[in-house]
Amino acid sequence: MVDVGDKPPTKRVALAMGRIELPPEVLRDVLAGRIPKGDVLAVAQVAGIMGAKLTPQLVPLCHPLPGLEGVDIRLEAGEGEIIVYAEVRCTGKTGVEMEAMTACAAALLAVYDMCKSRAPGAAIREIVLLAKEGGKSGRWTRNRG
Repeated sequence: MVDVGDKPPTKRVALAMGRIELPPEVLRDVLAGRIPKGDVLAVAQVAGIMGAKLTPQLVPLCHPLPGLEGVDIRLEAGEGEIIVYAEVRCTGKTGVEMEAMTACAAALLAVYDMCKSRAPGAAIREIVLLAKEGGKSGRWTRNRG
């Protein structure tokens, strides 16, 4: 594990995004709250927050952070898909990119779990870091092009 002991704490922010493809009829039922296991979007939001908080237990050599200051999970319906955005904030010695991407993965897995009986072919796609800020590297944004 990298030694970050001598690094000064700075404000850190990361934004990640991921997608899950669902058949149109399943997506309609998710949005209408008609999935037998419950409120898919609410469960996915909680799963994303839990994923961010548990990242050091899930990803080897990932530094435990002393305290996340904020985890925001936003879910949007696209054409045949649900898009998850996860923004994670803290003041610390290391970035929160892994927390943001783990939050997306956990939220997407929760959607899959709740919809798998109706959509076993649902596909999780493109979990990516969109932006990060803080530390000596400053700001980084994914090139969209």
